[in-house]
Amino acid sequence: MMRDRKCSGSYYYLENFPLQHTCRILYTMSDGIMKKLPQDVISCIFLRLAVKSLLRYKCISKSWCTLLESSYFINLHVKRPTTTKDELILLKRSFEEGPNQYKNVLSFLSGCDDDHYPISPNIDVPYLSTTFGSVTQHLMGPYNGLIVLSDNEHVVLLNPSTRKYTLLQPSPFEICPPGFDRYICGLGFGIDLTMNDYKFIRINEISTDPYKDPCVRGNKVEVYELNIDAWREEYYEEEKLPSVYWSPCSELFYKGVCHWFASGDGEVILCFDMSTDTFRNIKMPHTCFFPNGMCYGLVILNDSLTLICYRDPTCEIDPLTDVIDIWTMKDYGVNDSWILGYTIRPLPIESPLTIWNDLLLLQSKSGQLISYNFISDEVKEYNLHGYPGSLKVIVYKESLTSTLHENSQGTQAQGF
Repeated sequence: MMRDRKCSGSYYYLENFPLQHTCRILYTMSDGIMKKLPQDVISCIFLRLAVKSLLRYKCISKSWCTLLESSYFINLHVKRPTTTKDELILLKRSFEEGPNQYKNVLSFLSGCDDDHYPISPNIDVPYLSTTFGSVTQHLMGPYNGLIVLSDNEHVVLLNPSTRKYTLLQPSPFEICPPGFDRYICGLGFGIDLTMNDYKFIRINEISTDPYKDPCVRGNKVEVYELNIDAWREEYYEEEKLPSVYWSPCSELFYKGVCHWFASGDGEVILCFDMSTDTFRNIKMPHTCFFPNGMCYGLVILNDSLTLICYRDPTCEIDPLTDVIDIWTMKDYGVNDSWILGYTIRPLPIESPLTIWNDLLLLQSKSGQLISYNFISDEVKEYNLHGYPGSLKVIVYKESLTSTLHENSQGTQAQGF
């Protein structure tokens, strides 16, 4: 017998009703045999289905299409109760197709399967450059099912579930005055929780030619706001912002804040609050400093900011002295709350990728996806690879979130 449980407001979630029966009801409804159900019941049935199925049901009736495209249902779908079984692994990688020509693809992997095999056709990544191994491309997110892909020239806002994407308009502040050079050193994507607005941030280092003039340095920060489809710019003098440097596993959005590694008065994690547009620093553990032949990655473990310290892949590993340390920040933003959670044996890796449940996902120096199990101490190799250094991974949950603001008059979303 079907049991109802109140989930939010006047809506009921049919948590114990078999999914195959749910689909049967929908097909029966589409044939007009079954009487019309209340909209709250229909919504709860839809919440149990994969996005791929929901996109098909949009074609069955106008009322269903209106419901599935409404901000009410999209928000309800984002906030639906989920478990780790609902999570997927989204893998970005590149393949060499010719001399200095590479194809970039996204693959959905089954998160709950030990083999992490692709569960749907690969998604060709639009607009991104196809040269130099695509190693410096960025994969940021997800937030509410949206991700950002960038190659420092193009910025693509994408919902992998719906295959809809928007190419952000170029920043009007990209051109430097004569005698100055611009270097993009940090990118970030997240949401301003106060304004409910998605933002993309780009940190640029501006400098003069040291061979012509005394070297003058500063930082320009560009922020794109989706609600108004526009860029704005702020300038920071050198002494007010540490020097950001790129790491294969950083650019992390957590608790409404973007994070990067930076070096100035010591080594820090630079933070940018998306709601207040303010910077602050988090000190790294006292054993983590540069240069010491180590590299660092930022991930989330047990809903806590986590720092992974591993041997620089260009250095030879000494199995007797080298280890991988995993530090967790117990109280976010409190410098003295770092705790050494794990110390594991050294692995011949290019970089860490992410943490999912008990697995630390990494890319090998040859470009293969591997994992380390914190519980069993087991290292596993998967039959998934790309050009060395091109792998990027995030843990992903499906959504119907649009890549455009409701009232946007700018670039129209496209699909593929």
